[in-house]
Amino acid sequence: MTCSISRIVQFILLLALTAAAYVPTGAQNVGTPDCSCVPDQVIVQLNTASDLPAVAQQYGLDPTPVSQVASPAIYLLRITGGSTPTQVVAAMTTPGDGRIAFAEVNRKLSQVERPGLSWTQGRSWAVGRSWAVGGSSKGYASQWFPDVIRLNEAFAAAGTRGRRVVNGQDTGEPIVVAVLDTGIDLGHPAFTGKLVPAADRWDFVDGDNDPSEVGVLRVDPAFGHGTHVAGIVAMTVPDAKIMPIRVLNKDGEGELWRITAGLIWAASHGADVANLSLGYPEDVRLLHDLLDCVDVGSTATGTTFPEIGTRRLAVSVSSGNGAGTTPVFPAAEQRDGMLSVAASTRYDELAPFSSYDRSWVDVSAPGENIVSALPGGRYGVWSGTSMAAPIVAGITALVRARYTAACLTPHAILGHIKENSVDIRWNDLPPWGNVRLNRVDALSAVATAPVCPASPNTELIFGTELISGR
Repeated sequence: MTCSISRIVQFILLLALTAAAYVPTGAQNVGTPDCSCVPDQVIVQLNTASDLPAVAQQYGLDPTPVSQVASPAIYLLRITGGSTPTQVVAAMTTPGDGRIAFAEVNRKLSQVERPGLSWTQGRSWAVGRSWAVGGSSKGYASQWFPDVIRLNEAFAAAGTRGRRVVNGQDTGEPIVVAVLDTGIDLGHPAFTGKLVPAADRWDFVDGDNDPSEVGVLRVDPAFGHGTHVAGIVAMTVPDAKIMPIRVLNKDGEGELWRITAGLIWAASHGADVANLSLGYPEDVRLLHDLLDCVDVGSTATGTTFPEIGTRRLAVSVSSGNGAGTTPVFPAAEQRDGMLSVAASTRYDELAPFSSYDRSWVDVSAPGENIVSALPGGRYGVWSGTSMAAPIVAGITALVRARYTAACLTPHAILGHIKENSVDIRWNDLPPWGNVRLNRVDALSAVATAPVCPASPNTELIFGTELISGR
């Protein structure tokens, strides 16, 4: 079953979702005492849309949705009865209401390097370290991680650095990587000629098509995060296009509905790969369902997202910086169309700050002392799993570019990258227990074609490209 809809209806749905995902700055709340969430909203999927008025009346909700996505519809609803989101969700689910497929709060989430979080450690950056050459581009171009993942060798073997290859010929059409983060410095030299057109960018924090970073360097701890992440993508897959989507504010904070809107935007505007260097400490159903749909078209329960049509999106997600095994989501969602990424060191060891458990982390990539872009045309060093995930996103884009003619679903291409990673193991390694590093290797990933598991007579669109299983 695929997520299909006419282009006109798709555009109308996307406009509605975009408007609803924008919350004016003055209306942003820090959450309620019993929940790190938007204090007057809940997310609800009903089995039958006609039950909405009765459900809203029973649980003290406005029957007119703030927004909705998917089919059957998943609603963002405003609480009017004075209860907290946690109270409303508890009332709906304990005992379960047969009219309701699921209900959850519109939880807050953050970049995984944001200081002050109980479930992850803040990892600071520095400008002007001696080997970063004082904010010049030299340290960026000559740093350690490309050698470890054999990036230049991969470019030579693939015959591309991010443009689609068909029958051995460079088509000139770039792969597109969406970066959902704090925005980027659109004028940074590292991004010259590397950004998608303005019409394909969006700021879900301020509600416009200018996803520039907001904040002050060295004052706002999250400022520069998105620019740094996007700079790593630009180095790993230089001829790809970057789609900047701002979903986190200057404090590095976002919310579930906004992230959902950002992923739908990325898929519907032609991205092939998306990077999520963000997290939260509890599982959520909405993103779980969307990740399934951008991979195979529907969930196990039949939910689809008409907003993305037949487009597919491979997703790379940072595992978090908790220095232990505590799950961080969405990395711990363990959906087939995503890879959860821990951080490794230059010595092919698991970075000491990395969240890791073999049950939910798929691969690792360099994430310690990574040089990349910072706002204002600067460069700096940052450590974290946020730096590892965009390397995996870049390798994914490179494999997609090399094997354009193959009918690759996201889970096929991501599984291929994992299978061709460097397998280093430790038993009973504190504090993680048994560790299987699976450090990604760009050359191995492009050296052989992934196996195409698509069933006959199936069609889907990966980015802007029609892929047929026939």
